[in-house]
Amino acid sequence: MLPVDDLGEPVPLPGPPRRVVSLVPSLTEAVDPAVLVGATDYCTHPPDLAVTRVGGSKYPEVDRVLALRPDLVLANSEENRPEDVQRLRADGIPVWVTAAPATVPAALGSLRRLLGTAWDVEPGWLVEAERVWRDVRPPRAKAVIPVWRKPWVVVGRDTFAGDVLHRLGVANVYADHAERYPRPSLDELRASGADLVVLPDEPYLFTPDDGPQFFPDLRPVHVSGRHLTWYGPSLVEARAALERAFQDLPER
Repeated sequence: MLPVDDLGEPVPLPGPPRRVVSLVPSLTEAVDPAVLVGATDYCTHPPDLAVTRVGGSKYPEVDRVLALRPDLVLANSEENRPEDVQRLRADGIPVWVTAAPATVPAALGSLRRLLGTAWDVEPGWLVEAERVWRDVRPPRAKAVIPVWRKPWVVVGRDTFAGDVLHRLGVANVYADHAERYPRPSLDELRASGADLVVLPDEPYLFTPDDGPQFFPDLRPVHVSGRHLTWYGPSLVEARAALERAFQDLPER
C-alpha cells in the first residue's frame, strides 16, 4: 500500500527521496539539505542553502520545478495552490501535502510522519521540540495578532500561531472567530478587549515604526515571524525567544 500525505492522497515513493523540491519554508528547514535540489525564494533557512529557486509558495514556477526532475515535492494545503499540486502530479511527480496545523503537537506530528515515512528518520531537533513545547502556561494576557495590514488580517481560530501563544499564556481574542484569518476593521481591533498587540516581522514586516502607532492603548510585542509561524527546527529555539518577548507579563 502506498503511503498517503496529510490529506489522504497517495504518494508513490519507491525509496528514500534524493531529489526534493520544497515549496514551504518550514519544510525546507526540516529536511536534510543534502536531498534538496529546489526551494522557494522565501526559504531562508538553512541560511547557506544553495539550491535552485523556483519562485514563491503561492505562485511557483512549475516548469522550473519539473526541470529539476524531483522524486518528491513538499507542499502545504494552506501555502500552495491545489492547481499547482495537481499539475505536478499529472506530470508524474510525487507530492506530499501537509495540512495546515491547528496546534504545535499537530505540526510536529505531521513532520514526524513525513520524515519517518520518506526517510525513516527521527531528528534530534524533533524530539527536543516536542519536549520544549509540551507545557502550557496559565493565561497571562489577551492579544490581537495581525499578520497583514492594508487590509488588516489577524490570527483567528485553529491556527498554529494561536496555539504557540496559548502555550505561552497569551490568549488570542479571535480564537473563537468563525474564520482562521479574520479581516476586522481597525476600530474593531482597538475595541477587542486585548491587552497586547503581537507584531511579527512576517508575512507583513511590522516594525517599531509601522504597527504600534495603530494601537495606542495596547502594549506592542515584536516577535520573529519564523518563531511564531514556522514549524521545524526553529521550534527548538522559538520557545525561549518568545518567552523572553513576553517575560514582563504578570502571572495570574
